[in-house]
Amino acid sequence: MKIFIILGAINAALAVALGAFGAHGLEGKISAKYLEVWKTGVQYHMFHAIGLFLIGLLVNKIPQSTLISASGWLMFIGIILFSGSLYVLSTSGIKVLGAITPLGGGAFITAWVFLVIAAIKWL
Repeated sequence: MKIFIILGAINAALAVALGAFGAHGLEGKISAKYLEVWKTGVQYHMFHAIGLFLIGLLVNKIPQSTLISASGWLMFIGIILFSGSLYVLSTSGIKVLGAITPLGGGAFITAWVFLVIAAIKWL
């Protein structure tokens, strides 16, 4: 499924753009604390964009694995929930968004666990 390679590329580009925006557009406009929160969002965004590339390559190698496909979708959902909530929290200061971030983290962890199980099963 080339969708994961496409999602990986789009999200890698977004992570670079958002990182640059944070470094150049937000510096001096938000607190140092929230700038660090923004950077954490960008860091995890890029890690999981690369993870989506990996999933895209593995899905073609092991097409019968629903675990690998599920892992890709969980990484994508994790980017939205984890990184997205950190971006909005950083720029808005709405602290309740911090409750969404762990859901994204859980999606990331589950995605990597699914990938481990798939590797044990099929590789």
